[in-house]
Amino acid sequence: MLVAALQRAMTDELPDAVREAFEARDSYDLRDDHALVTTTAFDARVTVEATEADWNSQYVVTVEVPTLSAAVEDVVGPAVEDGWFETLERRLEDAPMATRANLELDAFEVRREDQRVEIAYAFTLGSESQAADIAKTLVEYVEGTYVEGIVPGYDYRPPVSGLLDQAQSGDAAGERGGTPL
Repeated sequence: MLVAALQRAMTDELPDAVREAFEARDSYDLRDDHALVTTTAFDARVTVEATEADWNSQYVVTVEVPTLSAAVEDVVGPAVEDGWFETLERRLEDAPMATRANLELDAFEVRREDQRVEIAYAFTLGSESQAADIAKTLVEYVEGTYVEGIVPGYDYRPPVSGLLDQAQSGDAAGERGGTPL
């Protein structure tokens, strides 16, 4: 699979310039070989690979979310589960449009395995600071798209139940939001 191949090719340590750019943002928790995105309820990471050109790097943003059946207390039928997954996959293709950059993806993959869905975006960029912003945007796009795709009528488990509560209770200013689509 694409995701596994990209992750095997990643560097053992984040390059210094990448580390500095990601450290300058509160939305990351840096590890030796990757950055964890802390602004989402899901598991999300960014890994980096040097390219042949010294002036840019390839970034792989990976987000793991629960399948619909893993997120609910109830039984989900196969038709609902498959429809939900296909819709999620189609919507996630539009993530580059959410960035403030003219972003060309090197790769995009959505893979369902057991009770989780793994989403991966790969892109090459020369600006470490811009890459950090784009990576965060992609992760937040995945989270927002996931919440918008919630199927009504089910009782959800954490972390999805927490995301739904947050979406319905509104922002820090106390404004009440609507239900997800």
